[in-house]
Amino acid sequence: MNKTVIGMISSYRGLNQRDWMWNQTPNYFGSWGNIQVIANAPQPDYLLLYNYLDFQPQLASGWKGRLQAKLAPQPALLSEAEAAAKFRHVPQQRRLSLLREPPFNEKLAQRRADYALAQRYCSYVSGPDDLAPSPNYMPAIWYVNRPFENLASSNIPAKLKSCSWITSGIQRTANHRKRLAFLKLLQDQSLDFELYGRDLPLQAKSYGVLANKWNAMAPYHYNLAIENYADNDWYVSEKLWDALLSWCLPIYYGGSAADQLLPPGSFLRLPSLDEAGLRYLQEVTASPDAWYDAKAAIAEARQIILHKLNLVNWLSEFVEQQADLT
Repeated sequence: MNKTVIGMISSYRGLNQRDWMWNQTPNYFGSWGNIQVIANAPQPDYLLLYNYLDFQPQLASGWKGRLQAKLAPQPALLSEAEAAAKFRHVPQQRRLSLLREPPFNEKLAQRRADYALAQRYCSYVSGPDDLAPSPNYMPAIWYVNRPFENLASSNIPAKLKSCSWITSGIQRTANHRKRLAFLKLLQDQSLDFELYGRDLPLQAKSYGVLANKWNAMAPYHYNLAIENYADNDWYVSEKLWDALLSWCLPIYYGGSAADQLLPPGSFLRLPSLDEAGLRYLQEVTASPDAWYDAKAAIAEARQIILHKLNLVNWLSEFVEQQADLT
């Protein structure tokens, strides 16, 4: 039986490879159930617009194009011919948009505009906030570069160190700045953890940028998983998935979505980004006991991420639902 082919486009730069998402299935060539994900397929059956924001015609790509659109009195719209070319001749009823950025308070007006534009070109538009036409959790993607079957096995990597944190030095919003202030507090108080990430301040004593998050998670019992946004019931990101797939016990700061998606005991709740949070981390990371207690819950959560929350599985279920409606 022929598979339904899913193409993908995104405003994330560099995601033009044919095999994007192929590591999220145990089968060759991006196959999962009734579908096959071929990101740059020239004329797929469905087209996923994955955090795609470049809807206006004849504008620069990326942030420059979005800035031009923001300064324009009204958004320019694609002609039918331009839309057909941009969206690979996939009809509108088979285009779906998943927005995955956090709904920062500073950017709510732009968020509404992004959803409105996506609805002009897609039949299904979703995002992790109540502004979305179809609010929903973000399907899981991950950035630990390991084969699916390796991740799905029960082998636990050797745990050599206490705690890691992978983050960035981005300061665009109040939430970003609060996270950086918490980082400074932890380091000023000499919490036992190791820091990785990009664009961090020189004084942050980071081990630097990673090509594969597995390398900075798998050897640790705990991982600090601190979301950029923790203020609604929908938003949860790969920070949690990456940690669990690396057999870490995440110490998580985020909204309530994680409680709805994962089994109890598979992560710990960091109470706050202040002195109380510091004291909690000092207590937990003083020994690996909490990690040992959580091993069974972590194992269960990993299978849920791999097989149920997985974006490729979500796409397969979406296509099956659409077939049932026709």
